[in-house]
Amino acid sequence: MRALVAEDEFVSRKLISTFLSPLFEIDIAVNGKEAFEAYKMAFEEGKPYTLICMDIMMPEMDGITALEAIRNFEKENGTPNKMSVKVFMTTALNDPKTVIRSFHDVEASAFLVKPVSKEKLYEELEKLGVLHK
Repeated sequence: MRALVAEDEFVSRKLISTFLSPLFEIDIAVNGKEAFEAYKMAFEEGKPYTLICMDIMMPEMDGITALEAIRNFEKENGTPNKMSVKVFMTTALNDPKTVIRSFHDVEASAFLVKPVSKEKLYEELEKLGVLHK
């Protein structure tokens, strides 16, 4: 399985990558634009991501805009909902409006407040059926 960690902050990027590396082949993006390009490339190679952990606040293109582009790309390419990439939005902000927008407007799979703990990350992976104990 493949995962993309889209995070502009080094420490958060390293932490999430370390937590996911026993389970996934990890790629890194440092902004939303790179994340969308990486997603498209993986899709076109026939090796799509199972999971994307995406920070909401990033330079060039924020995480919500990037996720919106990913969801539009999936629809344009006829990706069935059950096959769409699981996306965990991460943020240091505990802002209810942002959480609601992430889930309802751009169909995030989960929302994690930083600093992300391994336990919480694995719990969300389990809920989505990506991680089996």
